[in-house]
Amino acid sequence: MFKAITVLAVAAMATSPVLAQQPMQGMDHSKMQGMNHHDMPGMNTPFMPAEMEMQKKMMAAKGANASETWTRKMIEHHRGAIAMSQIVLRQSPDAKTRQMAQKSIAEQNKSISELQAMLRAMGKSPQ
Repeated sequence: MFKAITVLAVAAMATSPVLAQQPMQGMDHSKMQGMNHHDMPGMNTPFMPAEMEMQKKMMAAKGANASETWTRKMIEHHRGAIAMSQIVLRQSPDAKTRQMAQKSIAEQNKSISELQAMLRAMGKSPQ
């Protein structure tokens, strides 16, 4: 009996990452009653829309192989960092934070340029 339960538990754990990656068809979470995401810790920040947009674009970024896919996902990741830094420039009164956000924008743009060059070197169109 114990062996059968152990085998079932191992099988469930082995398949759970696959199941977790599959989207739930037909689920509209906006209509779920009692779920106010703005009241959840960490969900009500000025960065939430930018973070959600970055996540959506990273998930959609695909390529012909791991190299192209990684490059495309990283471009969206860096663009998300720029979007969050721009929010800081618009909303933060702290000079040091604003300075770091400006520095981040410059660094992220440089990284995006390098990643775009990598796509071109792969014979792929930049994004």
